[in-house]
Amino acid sequence: MADKLIIVESPAKANTIKKFLGGNTKVVASMGHIRDLPKSKLGVNIENDFEPEYINIRGKGDLIKSLKKDAKGAKKVYLATDPDREGEAIAWHLAHILEIPEDSVCRVTFNEITKETVQESMKRPRKIDMNLTNAQQARRVLDRIVGYKISPLLWKKVKPGLSAGRVQSVAVKLIVDRENEIRNFIPEEYWNIYATLLDKNTEKEFEAKFYGESGKKIELHKKEDVDKILADIENEKYVVSNVKKGEKKRTPAPPFTTSTMQQEASRKLGFTLKKTMSVAQGLYEGVKIPEKGSVGLITYMRTDSTRISEEARAAAKEEITKTYGDEYYENRYYKKNSEAQDAHEGIRPTYIYLTPDKIKSSLTTDQYKLYRLIYNRFLASQMATAVYDTINVDIDVDKYNFKASGQTLKFKGFMTLYVEGNDNEQEDEDNTSIPSLSIGQEVIKRKLESKQSFTEPPARYTEASLVKELEAKGIGRPSTYSPIITTILERRYVEKEKKQLVPTELGEVVNKLLTENFEDIINVEFTAKIEDEFDEVASGKEEWKQVLRDFYPQFEQEVEKVDKELEHVKLEDEVTDVICDKCGRNMVVKIGRYGKFLACPGYPECKNVKPFVVTIDEPCPVCGGKVQVRKTKRGKNYYICEHNPESCNYISWNKPKVGEEWKPEENEKDKKITKKVKAKKKTKKTKK
Repeated sequence: MADKLIIVESPAKANTIKKFLGGNTKVVASMGHIRDLPKSKLGVNIENDFEPEYINIRGKGDLIKSLKKDAKGAKKVYLATDPDREGEAIAWHLAHILEIPEDSVCRVTFNEITKETVQESMKRPRKIDMNLTNAQQARRVLDRIVGYKISPLLWKKVKPGLSAGRVQSVAVKLIVDRENEIRNFIPEEYWNIYATLLDKNTEKEFEAKFYGESGKKIELHKKEDVDKILADIENEKYVVSNVKKGEKKRTPAPPFTTSTMQQEASRKLGFTLKKTMSVAQGLYEGVKIPEKGSVGLITYMRTDSTRISEEARAAAKEEITKTYGDEYYENRYYKKNSEAQDAHEGIRPTYIYLTPDKIKSSLTTDQYKLYRLIYNRFLASQMATAVYDTINVDIDVDKYNFKASGQTLKFKGFMTLYVEGNDNEQEDEDNTSIPSLSIGQEVIKRKLESKQSFTEPPARYTEASLVKELEAKGIGRPSTYSPIITTILERRYVEKEKKQLVPTELGEVVNKLLTENFEDIINVEFTAKIEDEFDEVASGKEEWKQVLRDFYPQFEQEVEKVDKELEHVKLEDEVTDVICDKCGRNMVVKIGRYGKFLACPGYPECKNVKPFVVTIDEPCPVCGGKVQVRKTKRGKNYYICEHNPESCNYISWNKPKVGEEWKPEENEKDKKITKKVKAKKKTKKTKK
C-alpha cells in the first residue's frame, strides 16, 4: 500500500515527479481527460438547466480500473494535473471517478517541475477550485451546443460530415475577410526620389530621400510631378540646412507568454503552433539531464503573464553579470496586460545555470532550438537597454527638401543575446552611416534617381500573425490558440501556402453560410464577450450556467429561423463544359473534403466523378501546353504540364514564369517531385 498516490496527466511528468518525492509514493498518469461529453449526441440536458451528461471516454476502461485500484490502496490521493482551467476540470473528473469528496484537500499544482517546487507544492495542497472547473465546463458546454446545433445545417446545405465551431468559425472568418481585402485591393502608384551625395571632407557617400517643398511633405503619385522636380533640381546645389544628433534607446521584449512564444517559434524556427506546444510540453514535463536525472526545464507553458519570481530575477542577475558584466544588467518589471489572467509566471528556464549549450547533448534538435529561444528571451528581458547614436540631416535643393538619417549602435546591451522578430522577417535595426556634416555645407550630387512603386495589399495571415490578431481581439486564451488553428487546418477550411493561411473553397462556402445566417454569433465582438464571461466565472463573479441561460434562448430562435429559411434555399452547383463520358451530361463542380471535384449531376443513377483541374495563364515552358495546378497529399501545390508524361516532362514546385527556362537537372527539389509522381503512378498500376 502506497502512502501517497499522485495522479498527473502524462507518463513523462509522472517519471519526473516520482524522482523528486521518493519514499512510499506512487505517481501515475491519467493520460489527459478520462470523462467527456458523448460524441454520438448533444450530451447536454438543456431542459434540466444545461446539465452536462458526462461519460467515461471510450478505451479508458482499463486505465480507470487501474486508477481506482491504486486509489483504494493509497492512504492519500493527490490530483496534480496541469495548473490551468483544463487541468482543474480533469482533476474534478478524476475526483468524481475515484469518489473523492468535493471538500477534500487533494489538489496540488506545479508551475515548474523542479525538486524544490514539487516538494514545496506537496506541502500546500488545496481543494479543487470549482470556479476554474466551471469556467472550463461553461466553455465546453457552450461550444458543444453551438457545434451540435449549427453543424447539421451545414450537412444539409454544403456536405455531410462538416462541423462548425464557435471560435474556429471566427478564425476562418478573419482569414476569409483578409482574403477578400486582398482580392478587392486596388494598388495605388507612388514615387520616391533618391539622391546619392558625397561629403567632400570625408570622401564618404550617403543617400538622401526627397521629402517635400518649403518644409512641407509632398507625396508623389504621378511621373509628371517627379519629372518636373528632377528638371527643377538638375543643376541646383545641395546645401545642408539642419543637423540633429541624438540618442535612441531600445528596450528588450518581456519574457514569453504562450502567444509570444508561439509567434517567435513560428518566425525564427519555422515551428507550427502544434509543434511548439508539443515541444514545450516535453521541456516542462521533464528531460533527462546527466547527474540530475529527469528535470523540468521550463515553467508552465500556458500563460498570458510576463511576471517572473524574485528568485528567477536574482538568478538572471547573477548569470548576466558573470557572463557579460555589470553594465549589461538592468532589473526590469513588465507592466501587466489588463486582459491577462496572470495565474502563472511568464515562460522561463527553471535553472539558469543549465544553459542551452551545456545541455544540448541531452535534448532533441527541436527541444534545443525552443529551449534556447526561451532561455535567451528570458535572460535578455533582464538586460540593459541598447543605445544608438542617431543623426538626422535636412538638405535643401532650391525650394525642395531632402532628408537623410543614420544610426550607429553604441552599446549593444540585450541585443548581444536576443532580438525580437516581427512578421516582416526583419529582426535587427541596421547601422546606417552618415558622415558628420555641418549646417551651410554643400554636398556633391553623385546620382539622382526616381523609383516607381505601388501600394501592396495587406499580407495574408500566418499562424504567428493570426495568433497575434486573436489575442489582440480577445478571442481565445493561451490554451486555445493552437487547437483553434490546428482544427481549421484539419477540417480543410484553411490551407497553408508556404507559411500563409489561405481559405479553401470549402472554407469560403461554410464561412458565407455561417456569417450570413448567424451574424450575431460568428463575429469577433460576441466571441470576445463570451471569453470575458468565462473569465468572470473563473474568478467567481458569475455563475457558469447563467452564461448559458443568457445565451441559449436567442441562439435557439436563430437556429430554428435559419433552418426554416434554408429549407427553400438550394445551393446551385457550378455547371462546367466537361461532358460526363458515361452518360453525356455536363458535369458540375462539387466540394469535397480535399477541395473541388467534378461529379455527374445524374447521381445516384450515374456516379461518375473526375478531378477538378485548375490551370494557370502561363504556358508550359517546355512545350507551350496548359499548366495544371495539383496538390500533394499534404496539400502542397505543384505545377505540371497537361501533356505529362505522354509527350512532356514538365513538373515543378515553382510556378512557371514567361521567358524563364526550366532546367530540372539544376533543381534538386524538382528532381524529387518527378520521382514522387512516377512512384505514385507505378503504385496505382501495380494495384490495378
